[in-house]
Amino acid sequence: MFSDSFVKYSFRIRTRTGSIVENLMIHGRDEIEAQKKLRQMYLGCQIVDCVCHRGSVRVPVPSFEEVASLIVR
Repeated sequence: MFSDSFVKYSFRIRTRTGSIVENLMIHGRDEIEAQKKLRQMYLGCQIVDCVCHRGSVRVPVPSFEEVASLIVR
């Protein structure tokens, strides 16, 4: 869906009504493009924090049983 030139950005914002919204994930070629997309969805918001997440590989979280079996060995 997205090419390698796109990166995910995680935003923490304060809406114009004062509510805090955390972990808004937006794709963009750069932070400025991601901020533009964010500001189109949340008019008048204030960006509190932004974290860049490169790569899209998700590592599955092991179950308790899998971790326990590694410890017992």
